[in-house]
Amino acid sequence: MMDERPETELISIPATPRVSTPEIQTPSGQRSPRPAGQKSSTAWTPTSFISPRFLSPIGTPMKKVLINIKGYLEEVGHLTKLNPQDAWLPITESRNGNAHYAAFHNLNAGVGFQALVLPVAFAFLGWSWGILSLTIAYCWQLYTLWILVQLHEAVPGKRYNRYVELAQAAFGERLGVWLALFPTVYLSAGTATALILIGGETMKLFFQVVCGPLCSSNPLTTVEWYLVFTSLCIVLSQLPNLNSIAGLSLVGAITAITYSTMVWVLSVSQQRPPTISYEPLSLPSSSAALFSVMNALGIVAFAFRGHNLVLEIQATMPSTFKNPAHVPMWRGAKVAYFFIAMCLFPVAIGGFWAYGNLMPSGGILNALYAFHSHSIPRGLLALTFLLVVFNCLSSFQIYSMPAFDSFEAGYTSRTNRPCSIWVRSGFRVFYGFVSFFIGVALPFLSSLAGLLGGLTLPVTFAYPCFMWVLIKRPPKYSFNWYFNWILGWLGVAFSLAFSIGGIWSIVNNGLKLKFFKPN
Repeated sequence: MMDERPETELISIPATPRVSTPEIQTPSGQRSPRPAGQKSSTAWTPTSFISPRFLSPIGTPMKKVLINIKGYLEEVGHLTKLNPQDAWLPITESRNGNAHYAAFHNLNAGVGFQALVLPVAFAFLGWSWGILSLTIAYCWQLYTLWILVQLHEAVPGKRYNRYVELAQAAFGERLGVWLALFPTVYLSAGTATALILIGGETMKLFFQVVCGPLCSSNPLTTVEWYLVFTSLCIVLSQLPNLNSIAGLSLVGAITAITYSTMVWVLSVSQQRPPTISYEPLSLPSSSAALFSVMNALGIVAFAFRGHNLVLEIQATMPSTFKNPAHVPMWRGAKVAYFFIAMCLFPVAIGGFWAYGNLMPSGGILNALYAFHSHSIPRGLLALTFLLVVFNCLSSFQIYSMPAFDSFEAGYTSRTNRPCSIWVRSGFRVFYGFVSFFIGVALPFLSSLAGLLGGLTLPVTFAYPCFMWVLIKRPPKYSFNWYFNWILGWLGVAFSLAFSIGGIWSIVNNGLKLKFFKPN
């Protein structure tokens, strides 16, 4: 049973200078340190009055006591306004994360099946515009990632543990919810549903490749494979919190890097089709070409997802004056996005080099299956499919965690007590099967890469720039002020344009990016 605490935690004076961060017991049995604020060089801190000049006229015993107080306050941080409910929720109940966990989570969230459709965008953009747009998008999202990491503790004594909380601090309570809630929920739930579709279809292909002609006369249908994959996701989702799935994120990161590398290496090592061309696809009208280019740019934008999880990942780390959370978070994020670049750029460039504008709408893995399924060893092809399945299982967990957190936040706010194991499990089973039924009812969700990229683009490219200006308040009309406002409004404009392009391509051209659809 948890003790009720006031919103402001009082600090006790220890007997020794070395005191660990105070912790509480969480429902899942994890030890969770209380959140602490970020050190600020300009703000007053509890240790600012304990200076060498102040200590000099004081006797040795008193000086030792004050030094002990100073060490404790620097370790714990200043008085922090606490929300006891955070200790009950999956994202914030365990705060023992580190830079390694941050790298695993960011890499698992940042690279995955969306990388496989990047060559489709190059088929519409060509070499020059394709590489240029991919490079600009990578640099842009890396800058907004740095913004989110810095804004996590922008106000001393306050940690913005979720994307919606930071949006409310920047845009206001109501407007922040309206602007941030839909795209973040849509990105998390839509990605989870797409992962069920892709994972189920890939499991079916893996079974066909491994079993071959020995398959039974009544194999499982595609919908039944969706159900098998969903059941595996639900079993893995019983892990209690975000830190507890660090091992799964490591598996997801390793499998994503491995199958991305295997796909482009196998593609460029095979003989290219004889009718290959690198000219952008010609379309009957200028309006059709424009909308197709917008849809292609939306595919590029969708490749850089994961910003809706940055604050949540950083919330799993302890933070003190001496060791603020943004330091290990940024260290882990830099490592993760180095490997993300090593996956995305070779897949896009190598895939387009291997297939040109003959690239199927399903992406590079679909092209590999269509053009070289008979020339590639069956075991190697089966291994590639199996790695995709493992990656989808791991990615489902991290993208579903914000939804689990929202369910439990609603329950705890009404009952004023943590979720029991059965209630927590019930929420996750419910979420898994709702995603399954949506995927069965709307099986084209996994094909909407351009539309998904357009609708969720503000989360990655626009909102962080606005948040920086509204929270940090750089000098008006300075370079920083202009730069962030321009980037933010460009992100909003691109979001509208890419969404229109994605809708037009689906309605008029029937562009459905089906993955792994055999001939």
